Amino acid sequence: MGTWKFDPFHTQVEFSAKHLGMMTVRGHFNEVTAFGEIHPELPERSKFEATINTASIRTHNEQRDKDLRSSNFLEVDKYPTMTFKSTKIEHAGGDRYRVTGELTIKDTTKPVTLQVVKYGEFNDPSMGHRIGYAAETEIKRKDFGMRFDMMLDGKFIVSNEVQINIEGEIVEAQEANQAKAG
Repeated sequence: MGTWKFDPFHTQVEFSAKHLGMMTVRGHFNEVTAFGEIHPELPERSKFEATINTASIRTHNEQRDKDLRSSNFLEVDKYPTMTFKSTKIEHAGGDRYRVTGELTIKDTTKPVTLQVVKYGEFNDPSMGHRIGYAAETEIKRKDFGMRFDMMLDGKFIVSNEVQINIEGEIVEAQEANQAKAG
């Protein structure tokens, strides 16, 4: 058991929502920072926090990105970040875990549970000792003050349900590795 940190170059936060109930629109956030105490062997003792720069949203469509940054959705000028703080981590069998925490978007905080799977572990002197995880959940955007409800031909332009998918690697801190060697 050592001190672990999130690798910012191997952390992705992606989301998807339905457009007109037909096509899935996907996007991601370019700027994510996460930190905490990670105990891979005793996950219930772990805790972490993540902060996302809301203006870093990208969907491969600049006009849609501008709309998502506007008051219709994230209001990035007023709310420059969203956060997640874990409150409970449970082993769910095998390589699966449930991470419950508080998600704050636009000054609204709601409990959210992430379904997490451990992808694997890798130990290399040049890359460090790392563990890969993936997590997913679904939120309702209206619960977080994103109340855009425009319809076209009887269909909502943007679904209320938003899928969130996260993949990332944690790396054992060098000071922990050096202490073991000494």
